[in-house]
Amino acid sequence: MDWVRAIAVDQLGFYWDYTLMPRLRGLSDEEYLWEPAPGAWSVRPDAAGNQVADGAQPGQEPDPPPVTTLAWRINHIAVGCFHTRASTFFGDGSVPADADMFDPRHRPVSLPATAVGAIEFLQRSYEWWRDGLLSMDAAAFEAPLGPRAAFFAEQSMAQLALHLNRETFHHGGEIGLLRDLYRAGFAAT
Repeated sequence: MDWVRAIAVDQLGFYWDYTLMPRLRGLSDEEYLWEPAPGAWSVRPDAAGNQVADGAQPGQEPDPPPVTTLAWRINHIAVGCFHTRASTFFGDGSVPADADMFDPRHRPVSLPATAVGAIEFLQRSYEWWRDGLLSMDAAAFEAPLGPRAAFFAEQSMAQLALHLNRETFHHGGEIGLLRDLYRAGFAAT
């Protein structure tokens, strides 16, 4: 059933090429860091000077969650959907094999501070994930992921890939809306 892998990768690729990346063209640093509401989560320097995303630890998110900046959303897709998963399942061995996909060692130390840097990082993370999926054979794509997948352990890579597609589409839609609001002048309020 290798067609499952092909469909999952093609579905994300189509969205990537014809929706998300075109919506990011022309993104300025000002818009990237624009805070659409007080208390918005963003990407900011920490005490060590590394750019980090605001937010609670998984499972400790406020209810309702705060509004986020484009910086936060773009890096959420880059890191939360692609980078950490690619590092876990297709990594270079720099993170121990027993580290699950939520282990902070899979996260980059610092995130991009600029719009151009963030879009480049997003593209590299996507390509790492996509190329990893394409390297798998059908049996591996459909087998349970095991302990590295944490609470996804009994699910297959096919299920994880489709889940991450859905997450990317969802957050990509939010990116589009934030860009529309910024363009419509809500940045001045």
